Amino acid sequence: MGLKDDLDRYREVGEQRRQDLEEFIQYGDLGESRRDEVRIPIKIIDLPEFAYDQREMGGVGQGQDGTPEPGDPVGEPEPGDGDEEGDPGEEGGDHEYYEMDPEEFAEELDEQLGLDLDPKGKKVIEEVEGDFTDITRTGPTGTLDFERLFKEGLKRKLAMDFDRDYVRAALQIDGWGPARVFEWARSDENLPVSRVWIENAYDEIPADDRTVYESLDEMEANVERTDTAQRIRREGVDQVPFRREDERYRYPEVVEERERNVVVVNIRDVSGSMRQKKRELVERTFTPLDWYLQGKYDNAEFVYIAHDADAWEVEREDFFGIRSGGGTRISSAYELALERLDEEYPWADWNRYVFAAGDSENSSNDTEKNVIPLMERIDANLHAYVETQPSGNAINATHAEEVENHFGDDDNVAVAYVTRPADVTEGIYEILSTEESDDYE
Repeated sequence: MGLKDDLDRYREVGEQRRQDLEEFIQYGDLGESRRDEVRIPIKIIDLPEFAYDQREMGGVGQGQDGTPEPGDPVGEPEPGDGDEEGDPGEEGGDHEYYEMDPEEFAEELDEQLGLDLDPKGKKVIEEVEGDFTDITRTGPTGTLDFERLFKEGLKRKLAMDFDRDYVRAALQIDGWGPARVFEWARSDENLPVSRVWIENAYDEIPADDRTVYESLDEMEANVERTDTAQRIRREGVDQVPFRREDERYRYPEVVEERERNVVVVNIRDVSGSMRQKKRELVERTFTPLDWYLQGKYDNAEFVYIAHDADAWEVEREDFFGIRSGGGTRISSAYELALERLDEEYPWADWNRYVFAAGDSENSSNDTEKNVIPLMERIDANLHAYVETQPSGNAINATHAEEVENHFGDDDNVAVAYVTRPADVTEGIYEILSTEESDDYE
């Protein structure tokens, strides 16, 4: 068994023992993974091993040199001795990790959630692929398809071939001349011989040899006829007739292909009301979405925007941990998103996803007057808002409801409610299934 077999077996065992994907998204440690590599824990199982029998290592009743005699007290039992069951341990088991790339993660999530999102290609590009496969009648000498030229010439030679010795023998039949032999060859034998060739061959035969055979039957009885295949095996091919009309030149196939570019804008409320549980729910929802879309598209880029009453762009490493004490104005994030998208990710060339999350608390009238018009202005495959309210809706947590009521069943707007980790995969399904039903091309 080679190294590749070992690796395949390792992945097979890893797939069997790794944490369930849905369980991993809801409760697993997402921090062990990177954006381009998903690491799912595998529980390590201790292998059996030999242990010495304590009864063979000396002890009570062994006799001499100060060791206890039968009946002597042997002291208090050591901790852990006896037959009582111990208390359950609090230490977690050791783990290794099953590593998958975003493409494999997307396939697994599709299967687990019953999705099959077909990524959309926006930018049409020309690409030269593979070997020179297309054929044209003109081109540089270096691209001449000689193999094709030879085959065409060989086919022509085979089509024009006939047993010349056999036809010459017919010219030696008494009373037959070129006209009679030509008629016999073309009509009776279906041989591709020309009248000129027959006349030239007749001229080359001495006059005394033109009456060798008294009849066709005598000639056929004395002359062995060979077919084309037999002659080629015996004599080979001495000449192949090439013609300019058979020349073909190879050139690379130029194909139009849609390049599947995607930019994902992740927006998160970092105001004072966004406490730890809410932040964790945002991370558990957004991180798998990042993996999923990166696995579905050829070229994926991400923009992370944090906001309280104002918005600013941050790195992914800081996105989920930021917390401020300010108020909330969600529209500030959409204003920044619109600016970034129009400057660097034009709708004509990029698939665009705008995902926002928070506890639905927003400044007065900001959702109706500002956020909704901005969402309508930003062209995107999908807008999504994820409400995270672990303790239920607060009185002023109305943003998600307002967005949902305004857009209704719009194909490119999704609203998901996540109140606990168990809701995360359902929220992801709500978002992705909305985009999956989109008819945009």
